[in-house]
Order: sequence, then structure tokens, then C-alpha cells
Amino acid sequence: MFAETVRWVLAPLVLSVSGFFTANFVVSGHYSWPQTSRVLVLTFTALILSYEFVYKEQLSMNVPSDRAKTVVLYSCLIPYAIGWVFMLGLWKL
Repeated sequence: MFAETVRWVLAPLVLSVSGFFTANFVVSGHYSWPQTSRVLVLTFTALILSYEFVYKEQLSMNVPSDRAKTVVLYSCLIPYAIGWVFMLGLWKL
């Protein structure tokens, strides 16, 4: 139950927000050390969430490696890209 909650709710939500704020940082042009460190921590947190709580959890459920990678794509990478696109769409307005 926990693995499915992380896969379908927590990971997409966290990664879409992470993509949004990372895009905001890149597009804004305000590169200070505190803001850069926050974005780096946010990025590493997203990577750890993707690997530990999505990919490895799928492998522990005896899912083939190819399927686990597909789950990471749909649960992590696509929401991250959607966050980027949403921020870029707002930036153009």
C-alpha cells in the first residue's frame, strides 16, 4: 500500500513541484548562493525519492528492471517535466 501511495501520489506531486521551482530558478536569473543551494538540495531530494522510494521499491516487489524504469519514467520524470513546462508557460504570460 505504501509503495503504491508513493508511486501514484507523493512522487508525482513532489517532482512536479520540484520541476516548477527548478525552472523558476533557471529562468529568473537571480543566482545567489542561498537560492542555488536550495535548488541543489531540492534536486538531490527528487533524485533520492525517485531512486529509493520508486525504483528500488518496484524492484523489491519482484518487478523486472525494465518495468521499474518505466515506472520511474511515468511517476517521476514526466511529472518533473510537467512542472518545468507549467513554469515556462507561466513565464511566457
